Amino acid sequence: MAERVQQPPAKRLCCRPGYGSTCRQGQRAAGAPCGSSGATQGESSRTQSPETLLDIAARKVAEKWPFQRVEERFERIPEPVQRRIVYWSFPRSEREICMYSSFNTGGEEIGSSGESGDETRLPFRRGIALLESGCVDNVLQVGFHLSGTVREPATPSEPELVCNVSVSFDRCKITAVTCSCGNKDIFYCAHVVALSLYRVRKPEQVKLRLPISETLFQMNRDQLQKFVQYLITVHHTDVLPTAQKLADEILSQNSEINQVHGAPDPTAGASVDDENCWHLDEEQVQEQVKLFLSQGGYHGSGKQLNLLFSKVREMLKMRDSNGARMLTLITEQFMGDPRLALWRQQGTAMTDKYRQLWDELGALWMCIVLNPHCKPEQKAFWLRQLRRWNSVDVCPLEDGNHSSELTNLTNVLPQELLNRGITSVTNLEGWVGHPLDPIGTLFSTLMETGRGSEEGTLLDFSGHPVFPAQRFLEEGESFLSLAVETALIGLGQQRVMPDGLYAQEKVCRNEEQLLGKLQEIDLNDMLVKIFRKQAVLLLEAGPYSGLGEILYRESVPMHTFAKFLFTSLLPHDAELAYRIALRAMRLPVLESTNPSSDLSRPHHIVSVVPNRYPRWFTLSHIETQQCELASTMLTAAKGDARKLETVLESIQKNIHSSSHIFKLAQDAFKIATLMDSLPDLTLLKVSLELGLQVMRMTLSTLNWRRREMVRWLVTCATEVGVFALDSIMQNWFTLFTPTEATSVVASTVMSNSTIVRLHLDCHQQENLANSARTLALQCAMKDPQNCALSALTLCEKDHNAFETAYKIVLDAAATGMNYTQLFTIARYMEHRGYPARAYKLATLAMTHLNLSYNQDTHPAINDVLWACALSHSLGKNELAAVIPLVVKSVKCATVLSDILRRCTLTTPGGMVALHSRRNSGKLMSLDKTPLRQLLDATIGAYINTTHSRLTHISPRHYSEFIEFLSKARETFLMAHDGHIQFTQFIDNLKQIYKGKKKLMMLVRERFG
Repeated sequence: MAERVQQPPAKRLCCRPGYGSTCRQGQRAAGAPCGSSGATQGESSRTQSPETLLDIAARKVAEKWPFQRVEERFERIPEPVQRRIVYWSFPRSEREICMYSSFNTGGEEIGSSGESGDETRLPFRRGIALLESGCVDNVLQVGFHLSGTVREPATPSEPELVCNVSVSFDRCKITAVTCSCGNKDIFYCAHVVALSLYRVRKPEQVKLRLPISETLFQMNRDQLQKFVQYLITVHHTDVLPTAQKLADEILSQNSEINQVHGAPDPTAGASVDDENCWHLDEEQVQEQVKLFLSQGGYHGSGKQLNLLFSKVREMLKMRDSNGARMLTLITEQFMGDPRLALWRQQGTAMTDKYRQLWDELGALWMCIVLNPHCKPEQKAFWLRQLRRWNSVDVCPLEDGNHSSELTNLTNVLPQELLNRGITSVTNLEGWVGHPLDPIGTLFSTLMETGRGSEEGTLLDFSGHPVFPAQRFLEEGESFLSLAVETALIGLGQQRVMPDGLYAQEKVCRNEEQLLGKLQEIDLNDMLVKIFRKQAVLLLEAGPYSGLGEILYRESVPMHTFAKFLFTSLLPHDAELAYRIALRAMRLPVLESTNPSSDLSRPHHIVSVVPNRYPRWFTLSHIETQQCELASTMLTAAKGDARKLETVLESIQKNIHSSSHIFKLAQDAFKIATLMDSLPDLTLLKVSLELGLQVMRMTLSTLNWRRREMVRWLVTCATEVGVFALDSIMQNWFTLFTPTEATSVVASTVMSNSTIVRLHLDCHQQENLANSARTLALQCAMKDPQNCALSALTLCEKDHNAFETAYKIVLDAAATGMNYTQLFTIARYMEHRGYPARAYKLATLAMTHLNLSYNQDTHPAINDVLWACALSHSLGKNELAAVIPLVVKSVKCATVLSDILRRCTLTTPGGMVALHSRRNSGKLMSLDKTPLRQLLDATIGAYINTTHSRLTHISPRHYSEFIEFLSKARETFLMAHDGHIQFTQFIDNLKQIYKGKKKLMMLVRERFG
């Protein structure tokens, strides 16, 4: 607690004009123990003796009247009466003391410093420990003032500390506290707690004195002078200047102090005008909230603010006026947060965590202004205050559609539709997700009231006992049943999806929170009856209900709520459960409507505001909930063919996401093929149908899971049976791309694992293979570039089909296939023992190839070398035919020289022993065709490449260029006049590029 070292001045002036010295004769001397007269707080329970009329009256007066009113009401108050009033004015319950010295009265506690620590470190717990350890001493009650010393034992790091503590109180509330410990916090320190609990628990050990003004009144002049002089002597360093100042003012006839009747008394209790409330350090509340806000959600500040909000709720529940005071202080700090102006200036939205704090702020103000125990003038004051805050520019607006701007649904829906419903929607404001959370609040209130009635004590909205409340319940009703019915009505309300991400997330979050509370309740016969009743009403309630036949496009979907109803009703009324779930499968915002459609059809969708299409930020979450509802129905319908068919139709009609349909297909497959039972064929067929729908939906769109989906569908069809596999191959063009059909579908169907899995005989295998080959040929015709090789592979065992596939390749080679695809098929043909066909395809591939002078690392180089080697192995004629194609397609000198060397090192037909049918045994001459043509092309390529490289050559590439010329010379020398040609070539370089002196010097050094 942020304690002030000096006790605040008295709130009123005290004097006793009607009292004289004679009236004190025979009365008890001041100084008896606090409980010496009448029954003490703990005595009656021990002796079982009745309270005296004096104590009963004094206790009631002490609770309700300020002491000044008592003094004004009665001319003379006997000292015993004063003592009992003073005695009973101190708080008698520890609950409030605990509330003002800890965040919560129970559960996990976290200190306001932001650190979560041991519960024993909390001020209230530490205060109890100090009290029980005998650390409280010198306790004295003088009137309405309690003082004492509290000793803090020494620790290894801290010396012993003795704190002087004083507490003022009035009408059973602590109104001021002071402690010399110097701690600054929102709540009372442990020393204040220890002293207060000492007075509560041990009142008989506390010496009680009347207010100091009463004691002074009993003294004569000499006694008063002696009293003042001794007081000054004991505290002369502290009070002497003040004492002299007061003396000067008293001796001055015209001083202000002499114009006032009486003198202040800090122990005399409250005046009539004083507000009766517990001490709350407003400055510390403001400082703490400001600190938490400045941390921006870090270091647990958001949690600390929520704990402060919980403290406000706790105060409101106990009807403590400080709840509104504390919330006002918190709100002022929120309004002064500099981030509000920054966000407004930048046009950005506040963070979600911060908006949740504002929501809690609004909910608490709702609790305050709707409190039925508040006086009208209090409500009027709060209304003015809220309007003042609302008028500030930076005050944030609610991120949601919670106003009266939307058109009344009764003015939009055709009259014939309204006549079919039981009721109409007159307010599109959603109860679930509303910033004030009316359904959640009412549900919690009824549940708490119900728990109180079970324990024998009913509580009102503030937690106080109210016994006659039971009379409001009709026969068979309970607060639990009312709470459940309230939640079902609110969750089933048809409501418009609000604007903005945060508001939409809040709708989902509030719905899930309310459903979570409902799931904790065990259903009995009475609750099942309520569930049935509300389910039927929701189905027949017209435009009011989110489960009625009439829906508008922007309506919040009911998937999560319907899933809860379905699982709850399924054991008791399966038909009703399925009606609810199937009705809730709709997702109007993704459906298209025709204004001229037949209104008599069920599930008609109406757009309340035709041009209003909000951005549904939570659509992904909503679709997931829709998918979970469908999955729940599929699981429950296992073994029931009629229901499975109905659920399948609903899924196909209402779910628009291929990913979610695929998940449902997988779920159905898993459920149908559980290891502990035989496969459910009906559910397998449902799974297959869903998979087929996924294939159709994703056929022409990009989906990164497409390949996974195709493989899964083949697996599912395999489980269903051979007829399913045959069916998907017969209709492949509506389900798969040609590449998918050949590389995945047909290949998997013809694999040995599929044959073994299906236990096929030879006839069935042949029929399935024929279907696969037919599919392959169709795909090859449609997409020869990607499917030709797969088609050839699939048709290997059928000569006619293989020849057909080869012809498709030849027909497509001229126009539709590139050199890479043709080279791949050519290599496949050679591998399969068709060298002539491989040669044919290789020559076709060469016609599509073009290698420039600098592409010496092109991936097609290996294919070119392989084609030349294949041609050379087949014979001179084949090589002579392919070399012109090479010369035309390849301009890279190093590649041409490599081909030239390979051709001169071996005889035609000898490079590949496999095809050495025409080996002539003689090396081919470079002076004759076709090698002469290749040699000239190679020399020409070197010359052109040299000039190209010299155009943009840099000094760091000079050495590399010299090596290139060395390789060129080797090729030049392969010709009979190559030496002369190379010399002339070098001389030309020296003449043309004489400006590159350093380079030409290197050329001369190497080549002369």
